[in-house]
Amino acid sequence: MTQTALSEIGEFGLIDRLTKDFSPINSSTKMGIGDDCAIISNSTKNDTVITTDLLVEGIHFDLMYCPLKHLGYKAVMVNLSDVYAMNAIPKQITVSIAVSAKFSVEALESLYEGISLACKNHSVDLIGGDTSSSMTGLIISITANDKAIKRNGAKLNDLICVSGDLGGAYMGLQILEREKHVFTKTGSQSPKLEGYDYVLEKQLKPEARKDIIERLAKYKVTPTSMIDVSDGLSSELLHICKNSNVGCKVYSDKIPVNENTASVATEFNIDPLTAALNGGEDYELLFTVDINDFHKVSMVSDVRIIGNINSANEGAHLITKQGEKIAIIAQGWNGLTL
Repeated sequence: MTQTALSEIGEFGLIDRLTKDFSPINSSTKMGIGDDCAIISNSTKNDTVITTDLLVEGIHFDLMYCPLKHLGYKAVMVNLSDVYAMNAIPKQITVSIAVSAKFSVEALESLYEGISLACKNHSVDLIGGDTSSSMTGLIISITANDKAIKRNGAKLNDLICVSGDLGGAYMGLQILEREKHVFTKTGSQSPKLEGYDYVLEKQLKPEARKDIIERLAKYKVTPTSMIDVSDGLSSELLHICKNSNVGCKVYSDKIPVNENTASVATEFNIDPLTAALNGGEDYELLFTVDINDFHKVSMVSDVRIIGNINSANEGAHLITKQGEKIAIIAQGWNGLTL
């Protein structure tokens, strides 16, 4: 039988392949595989949303330039972002770690300092987990009790919105990889990181957007679908379209890119729009709202309307400043490509 390489189908293709024969058998399972979080009903009026993420050394992070305290903080943000993408508020997390003998107790304490700070900043309790001896790795599972918005509710004429700005984390990674390469080659040259604070923070210490969830509630805006931008804007747009059976149209001049990100992109001869579309790890929120909520969502600070939902047979397209229509293709980061 012909064997298929993991890199051929990617992370989401693998998930679809492995879970195609699984379907919920318990009535309490309201949403299983396929969204940012699973949804489980309970005896209270609210449901429980559950998510888990795996961060692996050499795949998701490089300890040559990622401080352990920052890694602990970022690992929590990755999970909290998934919960916020369900329009839910996280309450508890569990942390499981697998470590090799190269790590000292003090190193792991630094990791947990970052975890502790993230929990404090987002009012989340650490309630347990597990430890194991292995290659370096980190697993974080988050459970939250609240309402939940799925990614399959987008409908015709809905507005497409995104929080913050995009591409910064990707450009921060380019800076770190460049300086790592120089240091590895010379063995002595100090990294040149001055002037890159904005993109470096986007990469090393991202912030999950709890504030956006709170602002949407303040203005009584209920998203029809939502997802966090972890794999690049283009990939996340296609996820919403696929799960909602719709198409989309987004405008290149509406996609928010910070001037610092654009400057670094220019330095690397990268189109800033390419970084925004395909970079990933921004952990901003991408969501759709009913067109009748246009005025309300326009009042939400740090949110931009970048396009609208159309019919599935129209496809997913990017409209350039010149009016050219370009098919959106998912080119985001693939953790299964080694």
